[in-house]
Amino acid sequence: MSDDLPVTLGFVCVQNAGRSQMATAFAERERDRRGLEDSVEIITGGTHPADSVHDEVVAVIQDHEIDLSDRVPREVSTTELESCDVVATMGCSTLELDAENVDVRDWALDDPHGQDLGTVREIRDDIEQRVKALFDEFYPDEP
Repeated sequence: MSDDLPVTLGFVCVQNAGRSQMATAFAERERDRRGLEDSVEIITGGTHPADSVHDEVVAVIQDHEIDLSDRVPREVSTTELESCDVVATMGCSTLELDAENVDVRDWALDDPHGQDLGTVREIRDDIEQRVKALFDEFYPDEP
């Protein structure tokens, strides 16, 4: 990837209240850790956003000293998504994008809503590893 072309990553699910919020938080952390603030743009949203981030998601992400309690799920537009280089759907999307230059990847993750905290932690850890792998793919030489 060229250093002068920013990469835009999108994280999308139906409610934007669980998986995509965790993926976004981990992507923001990874971007900051690698010093890529000027190189990576992150978009998140849902097709039918919930009123708030799921309580169990807020609880388990806190284990990583990340606070999602003030985040509000938002609707994401097709235009926003078509501006992305990669859009990761969380396993619940029927997303259809016409843009040929968008790499849509379905991560096929279980929905954390209503699950016990142990299960939500497993989903969280899976998301964290997938986000790291995505950054490694685009920025293999970064720390």
